[in-house]
Amino acid sequence: MLLENICKNYTSNDGRVVKVFENFSLETAPGTVVCITGASGTGKTTLLNIVSGLVKPDGGRIVRDGSEAGRVSYLFQEPRLLYWKSALENCVLVCSDKQKASQYLSMSGLGDKLFAYPGELSGGERQRVALARALCFESSVVLMDEPFQNLDEAMRENLASDFFRILRDRQCSVLWVSHDLETAKRFSDRIITL
Repeated sequence: MLLENICKNYTSNDGRVVKVFENFSLETAPGTVVCITGASGTGKTTLLNIVSGLVKPDGGRIVRDGSEAGRVSYLFQEPRLLYWKSALENCVLVCSDKQKASQYLSMSGLGDKLFAYPGELSGGERQRVALARALCFESSVVLMDEPFQNLDEAMRENLASDFFRILRDRQCSVLWVSHDLETAKRFSDRIITL
C-alpha cells in the first residue's frame, strides 16, 4: 500500500483552516502491520478514513493492492453490527462461506454464540464478532481503529496474536490505530506517532 503526499485540511467553526496532513507519505509492504499512535485530535482516524475512501484527501494519492481501487476491510472503534442478524449472519454478510465464518467466530471465543443476536452479547463479544467479520472479508488492506479496546487483557492478547498471524499469512497491509503501546510493540512491524 502506498500513500503519497496526502494533504487534508478542515475549516474550523471560526473559519480557520486546520491542516491535518501536509504531504504525508507512507509505504507498507504486504504482510506488514503498521501501528499509528498519537494524542487525540492528531488525525489518526482521519488517516484511516482517507485510506478507506470515506474521506477524500485534498491532495495526494493512495494505491491499494496495485491500484487506487483495491479492496479494504475496516474495523471501526465500535462493532457496527446489524442488530437484526445473528453473529454468524453478520459475518456471512461479507462472505458466503458459513464454515469459514463459524471458524473465525469460534477462534474469537464465540463458538457457542453463532446464533446470538448483538443485543444478547456483551460489548466485548460484539467487538469479537466484528473482528471475526473482518477476517471473513478478503482484502489486501485492513484498517483498524482501536479494535481491541473493549476486550480484557487475556482475550486481547490471544485474539491479537491470532488475528495478526492470519493477516500476515494473507500478506495484508495493516494500518492499526492504538493507544496501547505495549500491545503495539508486540504485534507491529512499525509504529508511527502523529
